[in-house]
Amino acid sequence: MKRSSENVIPRLFLSAVHKSSGKTTVSIGIAAALAARGLAVQTFKKGPDYIDPMWLARASGRPCFNLDFNAQTHAEITASVASRAAHASLALIEGNKGLHDGVDIEGSDSSAALAKLLAAPVILVIDTLGMTRGVAPLVLGYRDFDPGIKIAGIILNKVGVRRQEEKVRQALERYTDIPVLGALPRTGDFAIEERHLGLMTPMETPGPRAAIERMRRAVESGIDLDRLLAAAASAPPLSYRAAAPQTPARQDVRIAIARDNAFGFYYPDDLEAFERLGAKLCFFDALADSRLPDADGLFIGGGFPETQAAQLEANASLRADIAHKIRCGLPTYAECGGMMYLARSIRWRDASYEMAGIIPAGAVMHARPQGRGLAVLEETSSAPWPAAAGTTGPARIPAHEFHYASLENLDPSLRYAYKVLRGTGISDGRDGIVLGNLLANFSHLRATGDNPWVARFLHFVRAQRAGPAQAHTR
Repeated sequence: MKRSSENVIPRLFLSAVHKSSGKTTVSIGIAAALAARGLAVQTFKKGPDYIDPMWLARASGRPCFNLDFNAQTHAEITASVASRAAHASLALIEGNKGLHDGVDIEGSDSSAALAKLLAAPVILVIDTLGMTRGVAPLVLGYRDFDPGIKIAGIILNKVGVRRQEEKVRQALERYTDIPVLGALPRTGDFAIEERHLGLMTPMETPGPRAAIERMRRAVESGIDLDRLLAAAASAPPLSYRAAAPQTPARQDVRIAIARDNAFGFYYPDDLEAFERLGAKLCFFDALADSRLPDADGLFIGGGFPETQAAQLEANASLRADIAHKIRCGLPTYAECGGMMYLARSIRWRDASYEMAGIIPAGAVMHARPQGRGLAVLEETSSAPWPAAAGTTGPARIPAHEFHYASLENLDPSLRYAYKVLRGTGISDGRDGIVLGNLLANFSHLRATGDNPWVARFLHFVRAQRAGPAQAHTR
């Protein structure tokens, strides 16, 4: 049973005029600076993003959670913020793209819509490159475009010389009523290197803590944190539908999960769902461990297997162990990079590397994205995971994909779990290769009330462990 509730949660929504304005760097620096003051900073990231949340989690010292209109209901989003930030000093939410950007022309999926849903004051990050007086009409347009958004302050980013900063500040003070809370210089000293899928992950960045410290120091010297906290404190109480407390199930299954420099794309709340539903998580390093941990099921998420392909190939003992156990029936779920690892090979930059060889295809990296954005899937009769007793699986599954890889030389006899209603998938409008007890797809799933994929996978794992006679067949 659910009950109505209210939480007084200081909160801020960090957004920008357009993408690549530096809001992630600013958000990381703010999270680190406030955490250094001894505050419990609960971070959130809008949309289906894995890498930005890794950095925000490192900066705050707490897991960062995604808020996604595509996969979650409004009630799930507000409940996530209210429950996870209930015992924190404040919630810091980083938007994606520009404040009003999105797929829907009405803006229902924009950062502005999320800020309104959460009644969160917005801090607007502005890339000031080449700007002086022109910043004023820009900010006035953002202020007046949607009166339901409270822009509580502005952070000037990528500021050049002192004279430029003075002119920008004077224009904003004269023509607008929105305060400037600080300015950061145009420098690469605290920027994070980018590549084909976005920012470098903390695991692959040399000295990630030092990089975060540089961002923290820049924020501390350039932004008025006290005024920032005052803006957060101005947020009204957050109303939400509170779920009844759940008692975690007894841990009766073990799930092996790859987590290392090659594989790290996991939602923290999905991992929490595994544990809440009775799974013990057994993490392993696909680059260094010679064998899988003892487990009843296997989950290999996305990541960057192409950048670590030489090491993955060199770890032949683990590849052989995984291949043997999957062929012997180990229930396995692999997403994107995990699926590439289970293919015959990965080809990138004119070199080919041998992989696990379970999926009869080769993974090939391309110069441009092969699938990118929101996806919608529909299960086929080949989908292996049964729904709970007395229910049916979701008619349509919201997902997302972002991959530069494709699978080539596919066996034409392969079965697929999903018909792709929106997106690219693997081939010919299909995704989710099914081989025995393996399901592998380019699409990334999110465990929600409408798509309880973790519960379904664990039900499948338990059924397979009990034996064919007990396993549910579709």
